[in-house]
Amino acid sequence: MKTKIIGAIVLLLGVVSVVVYSKAVKAVPQDGADAKMTRFDNLRDLRYAEVFLIGGNGLTKNLKAAFYNSTDLNNSADPRDTCPQALWDKVDAEAQKKKYDVLSVFKNGPRHWTMDWIELPVGTERDFDGFKARWFGQVNLPKKMNVHEKGSTAYKPTTVARSSQMGFLKGKPLFILDDPEGNPWVMQAYGLIIDPSLTYESLNDLGSKLKLAPGWKFRVKVIDQDLTIKAVDGIAHIVQDDLGNTYDQCAGGSSNFKP
Repeated sequence: MKTKIIGAIVLLLGVVSVVVYSKAVKAVPQDGADAKMTRFDNLRDLRYAEVFLIGGNGLTKNLKAAFYNSTDLNNSADPRDTCPQALWDKVDAEAQKKKYDVLSVFKNGPRHWTMDWIELPVGTERDFDGFKARWFGQVNLPKKMNVHEKGSTAYKPTTVARSSQMGFLKGKPLFILDDPEGNPWVMQAYGLIIDPSLTYESLNDLGSKLKLAPGWKFRVKVIDQDLTIKAVDGIAHIVQDDLGNTYDQCAGGSSNFKP
């Protein structure tokens, strides 16, 4: 009898473990399967936002996110604003989590591009409570990241799986983080989530606002030739500062020169 009871308990625990595990593991939509290479120009200081559908293994914290970008959408009222605030406010993260059966949904924005153009595979367009956005890629999330905690990604490099390249025109400024190894990371976009007062003009003085991690430095440089940054072997390396601004690494053959 005792053996049977123990066996029943083991079986029950096994069933519970399977149920818990199944709830903790969620796949993200594979909306990049039919992605088409697309180029967007005249991006510098264009306003946009992204919706992250987060899946993976919630127990081991091996998480990934498919992200959907509003660039060139939602802008009938203002061509330079693809994230109208009233429309953005209607996006219900909890409702979208249930709709797509994912672990979590993160609203990444509003944001503004600091590059001049980008070329990348663009996938399925989704409607998030009226806010339209298209699949722009899939990113691996740092294990210690909490998407609902502001600044949790700061100075923690990660990777994005995509075949992309972006451009910065000569005569215009670059906003650069230098890591402890001396690698430059060029800002692709600034965000308004942590500091809504940020503007493109204020980025020249961003260094006075940042709480840089040990060994990191910030600088501004006006370039005398066009800079192109590309993903290498389908992988782009990115990092954020403590105000949620995003940068791409210029190392390992990812750029045509080191700014």
